[in-house]
Amino acid sequence: MAQALAMPVAPSLSVIYKGGNPKNNPFTNTLTFSRSNSVKVQGLSIRCARVGGVEIPNNKRIEYSLQYIHGVGRTRARQILGDLSMTNKITKDLSEEELIIIREAVSKYTIEGDLRRFNALNIRRLKEIQCYRGVRHIQGLPCRGQRTKNNCRTLKGKRVAIAGKKKAPR
Repeated sequence: MAQALAMPVAPSLSVIYKGGNPKNNPFTNTLTFSRSNSVKVQGLSIRCARVGGVEIPNNKRIEYSLQYIHGVGRTRARQILGDLSMTNKITKDLSEEELIIIREAVSKYTIEGDLRRFNALNIRRLKEIQCYRGVRHIQGLPCRGQRTKNNCRTLKGKRVAIAGKKKAPR
C-alpha cells in the first residue's frame, strides 16, 4: 500500500536575530519553542505569523490581522472566521493547528499577487480595446463618472498654473 506523503508546511512564525556574538552563544544551532507563539531566546524574537504569504501582526485580533492580506477586507475576514466557527482571538494566542486551518481557508480565495495580476490584466484589456474606461485609464482620469472640474486631484496630479490667465472682473 502506498503511504501518503506529508506536504511540508510553510513556517508560520518568523524568527529575527537581534545580534550578539554567535561564538559566545551556546544555543547557536538549537532553538527551543514553548507552546506560546511569542518567544525570546538568546537575542531571537518571534514577531509575526505568516498567512497567505504575508506576515500578519501578532498583537491584533485575527479579524483585523487578516486584513493585512491584499484581497481580504473586513467582510471576508469575518466570513472566514464565521465559516471556521473560530473565536476572534489575538493572533499570538492562536495555536499552530488554528493557524494551519486559517491558512487553508484563506488559500481558497484569490489574494495577493494573483489578484493584482488579474486586475492589471483587466485594465490592460480595457486599454487595448480602446473603450471609454480604457481611454480614461490611459489619460489618468476617473472612469466611473465622477466630476473632474473641482475634484479628482489624486488622479490628475498637482494643479498647473497657466500663465496670463486671470479671473474675470465682476
